[in-house]
Amino acid sequence: MSNDPERDRLSGRLARFAKVGAGLSGAAVSYGANRVFAGDDAAARNAKALKAALGNLKGPLMKAAQMFATVPDLLPPEFAKELAELQTNAPAMGWPFVRRRMAAELGPDWASKFQSFEHEAAAAASLGQVHRALAPDGRQLAVKLQYPDMQSAVESDLGQLRALVGLFKKMDGSIDPTQMIEEVGDRLREELDYDREARMMAVYGGFFAGRDDIRTPQPVTELSTKRLLSMTWLDGQGLMAFKGADQETRDRIAALLFEAWWGPMTHIGVIHGDPHLGNYTFGGEGAAHLNLLDFGCIRVFPPHFVGGVVRLYRALSEDDRAGQVEAYRSWGFSNLTDELVDVLNVWARFIYGPLLDDRVRTVADDVPPGEYGRREAFKVRQALKSVGGIVIPREFVFMDRAAIGLGAAFLHLGARHNWRALFEASLEGFSEEGLAERQAKVLGAAGIAPPA
Repeated sequence: MSNDPERDRLSGRLARFAKVGAGLSGAAVSYGANRVFAGDDAAARNAKALKAALGNLKGPLMKAAQMFATVPDLLPPEFAKELAELQTNAPAMGWPFVRRRMAAELGPDWASKFQSFEHEAAAAASLGQVHRALAPDGRQLAVKLQYPDMQSAVESDLGQLRALVGLFKKMDGSIDPTQMIEEVGDRLREELDYDREARMMAVYGGFFAGRDDIRTPQPVTELSTKRLLSMTWLDGQGLMAFKGADQETRDRIAALLFEAWWGPMTHIGVIHGDPHLGNYTFGGEGAAHLNLLDFGCIRVFPPHFVGGVVRLYRALSEDDRAGQVEAYRSWGFSNLTDELVDVLNVWARFIYGPLLDDRVRTVADDVPPGEYGRREAFKVRQALKSVGGIVIPREFVFMDRAAIGLGAAFLHLGARHNWRALFEASLEGFSEEGLAERQAKVLGAAGIAPPA
């Protein structure tokens, strides 16, 4: 039996279940009333009821709802709009809480292990909050502290999330997100493991070693536990601070983001799966370097999936129908009729569009960042209804989510590139066999099991 007092505590699960269940019950009642009274705005009213049910909750369910909202082909637009507005920067927990939690993780003398530790949180989100501190050797630190009972909350919220999915299915049966729930659950459990996050941080640090223009924090293991992560602090400004910068600066920022995302994907099969704009900052004169932050949501893909990503790119470029079908099959899509492949190609040609166009261009002309992918997603949803719907393979979820988030960042910047040339550069020397060898070596050295 586990000696961890916070691991999946029954009392914590029951309390969480009651709190979340009350909110979702209210949403369900509203849903029932809206079905009876219908009206043109019934979907919008359902979405607002759901947002109201989730809006006051910290923790996994709110984060999962935000994940739903950032994958445009998984939700009706009314739901996506409301859930996207859920606050990620929830109010931070106060100093008495911080003092207790730090003592629980590092012992009653925890304060003596820092030169200084700021009482006010520098940032707060759905699963934890970050404080600035000073290490004994003078290094500036970011100390990430997990909220209590999050493991219990994950298991309880995932159960409730399945009920939430039932609500979505009643509204729109074009997409079955059942596998998405399993995927989100596994990623949330990983995100609560700060030891894994520290190891992933080291993987990225090793990958970009020797480059001064892409930087990662360094974990400080002696001041870390599974629920406390201390790392070096990286100064920088957020992406939105550079919206008014000159074109050259904005283009350089976009190129760094592209390399930081696609390089690890095509070389070791991992992606930074959280596209939140707060997960990267830029430092130095004129945004000379990218600081890549937050390694809790790193998705590791089997080499065959990455091979499918590359295979589909080439099949779309060459109008190779058999290659397209094989790529979708390698991703986990089943029952691939001609009609279904046509529908999937609508979405694929949107995602791959900038990579298929051998010229300098923006990612999507005249499209606001918040609307990126919505029009195409609507077309796909309507078409899927005519072919009987589809089950989304779990490995597709974070690939899709991260690609949309990256594209939205490029739109915020108004960046212009030959995206095809950038992608081809990332594929230099690519093979599934080579990726598998590098992945096993790099992840094995970090103590991370390669994907099955």
